[in-house]
Parts: sequence; C-alpha cells; structure tokens
Amino acid sequence: EGAYYFIGLKLYDAISGRTNIGGSELLRQRKALERIPTLKKDNVYTAVLYYDGQLDDQRFNLALVETAAQQGALCINHLAADGFATSQNGQLTQITLRCTLSGSVFSTSAKVFVNATGPFADAIRLKANPKVQPRIRASRGVHIVLPKQMMPSSQALLIPKTHDGRLIFAIPYQKHLLVGTTDDESALLENDFGPTAAEVDYLLEYVNTYLDVNAKASDVLSGFGGLRPLIVAATGNTKDLVRDHEVEVDPTSKLVSILGGKWTTYRLMAADTVDAVGHLLGKKAPCRTANMTLVGAQNYSHTTAITLQQQTGWDHEVVKHLDSKYGDMALIIGHSLHQHPTWRQRLLPGMPYTYAELYYVLQHEMACTVKDVVGRRWGTQLANWQQTLDLIPVVGTLMAEHFNWGAAECARHIDGYRKEVETLMQLA
Repeated sequence: EGAYYFIGLKLYDAISGRTNIGGSELLRQRKALERIPTLKKDNVYTAVLYYDGQLDDQRFNLALVETAAQQGALCINHLAADGFATSQNGQLTQITLRCTLSGSVFSTSAKVFVNATGPFADAIRLKANPKVQPRIRASRGVHIVLPKQMMPSSQALLIPKTHDGRLIFAIPYQKHLLVGTTDDESALLENDFGPTAAEVDYLLEYVNTYLDVNAKASDVLSGFGGLRPLIVAATGNTKDLVRDHEVEVDPTSKLVSILGGKWTTYRLMAADTVDAVGHLLGKKAPCRTANMTLVGAQNYSHTTAITLQQQTGWDHEVVKHLDSKYGDMALIIGHSLHQHPTWRQRLLPGMPYTYAELYYVLQHEMACTVKDVVGRRWGTQLANWQQTLDLIPVVGTLMAEHFNWGAAECARHIDGYRKEVETLMQLA
C-alpha cells in the first residue's frame, strides 16, 4: 500500500504545481523511525512523507475580522439574530438583533442579508423563510491534546485506516500533540462540543496502536469539538458527504446563504458570495480581496521577532508566542510598555501571557468576556484545561478593573466560564 499512497501523492504534487509546499517522498522503515522515534517498529514497513499546512484558526479568524474593519466594515461582537421583517412579497427588509451580554434588542435594515453561519445556516434560513428545506448536516469532529513527549517529532502522523473507515492525525500543536478527528452527525447542542469518554478512548486506541506509548485518559490535557457544515447532497453517513460550498439565494426572501465549505477555500467562498450579492444589487466589480494581505502580515518580516525582543527585553518564549500569534501587531503590544512598563510581567509563571497582551486584546480585539480572552483569543482552552482554570480568575479580576464590573458581575464571568471548562473535563 505504500506504493499506492506514494503514486497518489505524486499525482497530487503534479496537480499542485507551483503552490506545492514540498514534494512527497517514499520512506523506508529506518527513515520513518528517524523522523518519529516513538513509532511502533513492528507496525511500520514503509511510509510516505508529504507536506500540508497548519493554521491557528482563532488568530486567523481575528486577522480576517481586523482586516475587514481596516477596509471599512463595521464588526460587532456578541449579537444574535432573533428574526426578520419582510415586505408583502416575503423579501427581507429588517433583522432583529439581540445583544447576548446586555439583552438589549434592536433592528436594522439592509438591502441584502448574507447568512454565513456555518453549521447553523439552516436556523437562519428558516427564520427568513419557514418553507425552505434544511440543507445542512453537521458533522462533529473531536480532537484531544496529549503531552508532546508521546511523539517527540516535528513531523505529523496520518493514520490512513481505522476500523470504521476514517482518518486520524497526530500533529505537533503548540508544544503538545493534537490527535483527531472523529466524524459523527451532530444535533448542534452547545454543550455537545467537548469530547466524551468514548471518543477519548477511540482516539487513544489508535495512538497506542501506532505509537510505542501507553496513553491513558488521564494523560489528556484538553479536548474540543468542531462542526463541519456539510451540504446535503446524498444519503449516507456525514463522512461521505461532499465538503464543498454552495451559494444559495432564496427566491422568496432573497437571503444569500453560503453553505458548506472549509478554511482551505474561504477566499473563493467569500468571492462567490459577494458576486451573488452584486448580482442581486445589479452591481458588478472585480474581486479586490483574492490576494489581500491580512492584518498581522502587512508589515511582517523575518526580523519582526528580533525587533520585538530588542524593544522589550522579553525572553524568547514570550517573543516567540507574540510573534506567532500576532505577526507585526506584536510590535504594537511591545510598544505599550513605553507607557506601561509594569505590563511587561507575565500573568502567571510558566505561561507566555503578559499584562501587555491582555490589555491589547481588550482594547483592540473586542474581547468582552473571560472566555473571549482565554478561550477565543488565546486558545488556551484548546491546549490545556488546567492552565485555562488557572488563568480564569486572574484574567477575570483584571477585566473587572478594566471594564468597571461590580463584584457580582465579576464573579458571574469567572464562575460561569470555570464551570464550563470543568464540565468539559468531567465529560472526558
């Protein structure tokens, strides 16, 4: 089977052309073990090396939001869509929005409404037109995070076969080892996003089969679930559905919905969606964003980290963290030390987060809750549950001072998020 995969990947190399990151190679057992020393020797005959990309999806998402704002978009956080108002012919005229923090409700008008809510797209489609048929089947994929020493390598491992026909990856991830993913249909329950004990056992089974380790549930540092918005295209399991995208314009409401898709093709998805909006408005313009550089990369260079270290005196761990998470915006974080030298300090020993970084995300990245900071801006919840619990009271107390929260509101923010993380730990 090594030859089968090698030929397939060489065809992939050829199709990729100049966009290819690197060419694939056929590796004998010795070379494979050199790259991943903890592979079980008896289970390896040959291996194929190929290249793929990795992104920090939370920081990437923030870069998109900040770039949109830079280009004139009005970006608003913590709003829920409660419903629409329509004209006599059923076309959308207004949307009712509710602030999930304060509970306040207001309405706003628009010429066109775009539904880009991923796995929740059907809920919005039905609010706009109750007669439409559901189009999305959400597939829930769960990952777990293990200590890096279980696979001390800069290489990732793809396990191409499981007993139920799925793929599993083991990938170096923020000083840890990320293992996933499962593939099961989801009912879109908010508390259904963390890994269950059965899913942890499923993934650990394959870790222990292919690596010479004895990984146990107690070794799991964290875990999380993601939802793939798969378009209904055929019957069968969600893993058999097409992971493609489609722009739908409802003939009655004129709601534009971008359905399906994935990070890999997000710019094409955006261009197709805006083209559909332009068609509804009778306007056409060339796409300006296909090759637009995002915030964080616009003035970035290989010397950014060196400049940051020279300006701040921060140690290598903090500099590397800020450089990888914020790109050239890390220099703005460092510049804040001129006015606030005490912000140089770390929030907690053993973690790279500083006061300067905290106040940056509060002032520049619309972070309104403790989870916004620790979970959604820093991604600590994805990497280490215990570190998340350690950070919650520290971050919550500082946010209370920054936003003038009273004691009761501060406790509500801290306790609510702590219980959420503890629940995830108990489920796993």
